[in-house]
Amino acid sequence: MDQDHDIPSRGGRPPLWTEEPARRRRMPDPVRTAAVRAVIIIALTLGQAMVAVFCALAGAWFAFPATLCSIASTVVATWAAVDVWVTRQVWNQRHGVISVPSSSAREMRKARRPRFP
Repeated sequence: MDQDHDIPSRGGRPPLWTEEPARRRRMPDPVRTAAVRAVIIIALTLGQAMVAVFCALAGAWFAFPATLCSIASTVVATWAAVDVWVTRQVWNQRHGVISVPSSSAREMRKARRPRFP
């Protein structure tokens, strides 16, 4: 009972996992927020569309309102997907895009502005 089970032993076994660097950089916060919002909206839209289809197949009275809501949700989901793209483009334009071998990143306006004493 003198062995501590909380401390892993290195008795010739390789570790269970090894840390690897990320393949891609993390998305900026506004872009990630827009992407999460779009995924949630799209998931709800797909669920709503399934309800509309099942109600239509069953002949329920709720089929018509569900279909109208699904059409409206499809418009909102498309808007959310476009919002992700626009947010990403705005982020890249404001904060610069670093690419190799050249960069389209521009200097900040304050840095380009000549200073007068």
